Amino acid sequence: MIIGVPKEIKNNENRVALTPAGVTEFRKQGHEVYIQAEAGKGSGFSDEEYAGAGATILPTIEEVYAIAEMIIKVKEPIESEYALIKEGQLLFTYFHFASSEPLTHAMMERKAVCLAYETVEKTDRSLPLLVPMSEVAGRMAVQEGAKYLEKPMGGFGILLGGVAGVKPANVLVLGGGIVGTQSAKMAAGLGANVTIVDISLPRLRYLEDIMPANVDTVMSNEYNIRELIKGANLIIGGVLIPGAKAPSLITRDMLKLMKPGTVMVDVAIDQGGCFETSRATTHEHPIYEVDGVVHYCVANMPGAVPYTSTLALTNATLPYALQLANQGWKTACTRNEELRKGLNVVNGKVVFKGVSEAWNLPYTDVKELF
Repeated sequence: MIIGVPKEIKNNENRVALTPAGVTEFRKQGHEVYIQAEAGKGSGFSDEEYAGAGATILPTIEEVYAIAEMIIKVKEPIESEYALIKEGQLLFTYFHFASSEPLTHAMMERKAVCLAYETVEKTDRSLPLLVPMSEVAGRMAVQEGAKYLEKPMGGFGILLGGVAGVKPANVLVLGGGIVGTQSAKMAAGLGANVTIVDISLPRLRYLEDIMPANVDTVMSNEYNIRELIKGANLIIGGVLIPGAKAPSLITRDMLKLMKPGTVMVDVAIDQGGCFETSRATTHEHPIYEVDGVVHYCVANMPGAVPYTSTLALTNATLPYALQLANQGWKTACTRNEELRKGLNVVNGKVVFKGVSEAWNLPYTDVKELF
């Protein structure tokens, strides 16, 4: 198969979808790999390293899309890329269709085969291609939240861990999944008082067992959230419904219950956000203020630490990408249910329920494609 890796062009996105080591694996199995010039520069990989691994370097993104049967990316195509996508071309990347109606319609119109990292799902319901970036984003949420709690940044002016004789900050984590667990560990390690809320009692029991003494667990419901936000200095939103729009757990009217200078970090912004007042921001302009509350809603948080993120992501995606290349997407998705669940839009049809429900589009059972 002919594999194409374009340079990411989303604002301040420095990750790359394939490392030189990944190129070597594709070449060993007889595939051709074409990399856009400087695609790996932001992650610390030179064109010379890719060429040495057996890739062909192409100067433009247009050439990469034109030659490739499978495009491997990190982030969803943006508007300037739509016209480059060919009918029947396989795109393997993060899509987050439920947060973008224009992207959904564009991929339907291009009749591409869109296999989304974020909905590839194991039998235990874990999301193997979302986990590594959730780990990075969960940890980053705390360091970004701590930074924007500083007074010059617009925050309340409190140190997460406090000092002798001064109480530490209160951190509220919404969701006890990968993001929430990593956020809680980081915040607790810095000495903050941490509360995790989740709707799963078994998950809360597990977190109660593994977390340090400065982490509390509370059942998630509107009443408890309203009470907890009154004393919170940093709120981290990490809820997820795979492939579907995230629920708004903090509504606009709740902001008046918070202290001025409270910071909210919405890690769920890729899926529409879990705060009603959330809107996607960039690393260039990461924050905005609503009713005295600082919102940090960067849609590609791991892009700020591309070396770590690229290695973590490609460690997880490469085995699946090799299956797709070796077998073709139809055979691979027939044999591997995990990959089949990653199919979202295929040849103009929406084959993932969360996407069809988000935009009221007709749903086609993916089994009809085989």
